[in-house]
Amino acid sequence: MPTATPVPAGTLRHIGGLSDAVVATPVPSWLTVLTGGALVAASFLFTSLLTDHAAIRAVNGWSVRLPVPLPLRRGAAASLSAAGVVALTAVLVAGTVGPATPTANLAVLLVWVGWWAGYAMSTYLLGNTWPAVNPWRTLAHVLPATGGRRLPRRYGAWPSVAGLLALVWIEVVSPLAAAPRALVALLVAYTAVTLAGARRYGADTWFRRVDPVSRAFRLYGRVAPVQRARRRTPERAGSPDDGPRLRLPGAALTDRTAPEPGSAAFVVALLWATTFDGLVATPAWNAFARGALAPVVPAGPAGRVLAWLFYLLALVVGFGVFLGTYRLAAARSRSVVGSLLAPAAVERRFAPSLLPIAAGYHLAHSLGYLLTLSPALLAVVVDPFGGGTARVVVLPGWFGPLQLGFVVLGHLLAVWVAHALALDLFPGVLRPIRSQYPFVVVMVAYTMVAAWVVGQPTVTPAFL
Repeated sequence: MPTATPVPAGTLRHIGGLSDAVVATPVPSWLTVLTGGALVAASFLFTSLLTDHAAIRAVNGWSVRLPVPLPLRRGAAASLSAAGVVALTAVLVAGTVGPATPTANLAVLLVWVGWWAGYAMSTYLLGNTWPAVNPWRTLAHVLPATGGRRLPRRYGAWPSVAGLLALVWIEVVSPLAAAPRALVALLVAYTAVTLAGARRYGADTWFRRVDPVSRAFRLYGRVAPVQRARRRTPERAGSPDDGPRLRLPGAALTDRTAPEPGSAAFVVALLWATTFDGLVATPAWNAFARGALAPVVPAGPAGRVLAWLFYLLALVVGFGVFLGTYRLAAARSRSVVGSLLAPAAVERRFAPSLLPIAAGYHLAHSLGYLLTLSPALLAVVVDPFGGGTARVVVLPGWFGPLQLGFVVLGHLLAVWVAHALALDLFPGVLRPIRSQYPFVVVMVAYTMVAAWVVGQPTVTPAFL
């Protein structure tokens, strides 16, 4: 059974890594890596036997309307919006005047444990409520708009790609989990940029196309079983399609969406961001970083800046490798079936199949973090400025294999989604199956990397 113990020193130094109380899987790394890859390959062999286009569309198209009255939905949305603003205010106040100890500070625990670990999981396990919760969106709609500028369509999702990578880099290199005041400074800067951008380009445009957090939660929400109500139009008001609907997990990923430049790159960036967040806390990465930085990094501020640049370079290069690998798979898929579709069209169409992988890895990466620090979070919610001794839950040894199970489940769902997308995109029976070969190779590689990272113990990133 899990037990509660005082929080260990350094538990929150790197917010992306799991707590020191989360043990690594006792299964040998090479076995977990090979097993994960083999399961994904075997699942492809199974799904390739399912070639009935109409039956697969019927499975993915199945839905049940949830009988939630419109007044209740509006009241819930208003309550969530108010709760979001209250939570943001509490974080700013607690981070400014609360205890300096991170495990006793409401701001640190609410942001990283309650929000980025716990709430983020709800977006793909249940449904995406972020449009209602988002305090910046609520404030943006309250502030007067400047009536501003149009964001060029050619930019597509690329601003949110850059924003996501920037946030991950800041999270890795800065002491956001150890210094509540630094966290407040980041939130104030993020608030200023977000509200200024929403005023300049319009709140709907900013949160749909630029804000990386909103895009990430929106994409995670497509994995969830509960899908948001469709937008009401006068001709559809009162129709049975109105209201939230229950669908099979991942089924919404097979729906067609409007093409947008950079949309596939953002999905890859979301997958790489979680991978990088865990990778930099592994002993193997730290050995590599020390070998690369020790000869050239001097002591003092100059050395710290060089270390920051090194991690930025690693983040960008790793994203380039992930994106290049995915684009190569898309090009090979198009070539194998002799398709006349543009390469970008194939990339965008298959990109949603990577989202279950990102969700599965986030779940494996964050659930232990949430469970371990939940007593500390509960304590500061009850007594925000008490500054008492925080406690953590020590998870049992079988939790490590459970984490790997989440990774594998995400990849199995990804294989199914890719199969459905291929049958929808390419005609016939053999062409859709052949088109998946390159993507299955990529998924197997992603699975093996994720399984290896999750199975490693966590340490503080070197030189940070």
